[in-house]
Amino acid sequence: MADNHSKEIRSHNMAQIRSKDTMPELLVRKFLFSNGFRYRLHQSKLPGKPDIVLPKFKTVIFVNGCFWHSHSDCRYAVLPKSNIEYWKPKIERNVKNDLNAIDQLRNLGYTVITIWECELKKASRNNTLENLIKILVPAFS
Repeated sequence: MADNHSKEIRSHNMAQIRSKDTMPELLVRKFLFSNGFRYRLHQSKLPGKPDIVLPKFKTVIFVNGCFWHSHSDCRYAVLPKSNIEYWKPKIERNVKNDLNAIDQLRNLGYTVITIWECELKKASRNNTLENLIKILVPAFS
């Protein structure tokens, strides 16, 4: 199946996709900060370079895009029909790297939390963020 866009347009679109400071990540950071949590960002010395690190409490948060990290049973994690020989191994590599980083972080004594992009859509955002507080508060008591 052919791409709907020219190579130049596709290249431009892909270049606009961020790996840091995404809107879902900013939502989580703003929520945490407004609830009194202080954190570090993108600690490159930790496995997987977590999006948010709460070092005082040895907790990390990954805010994952459903497509890029292949969120199972999610409508946003659909493999493209074009250029599948590129996308399938790339997404599989991302998932493998995620699992490896999570294992390493847990072996280092970190609590690992993953928040998916779809969980931050308007319909479920409040529930997701409230559940985040429920997970964090006992860990910090």
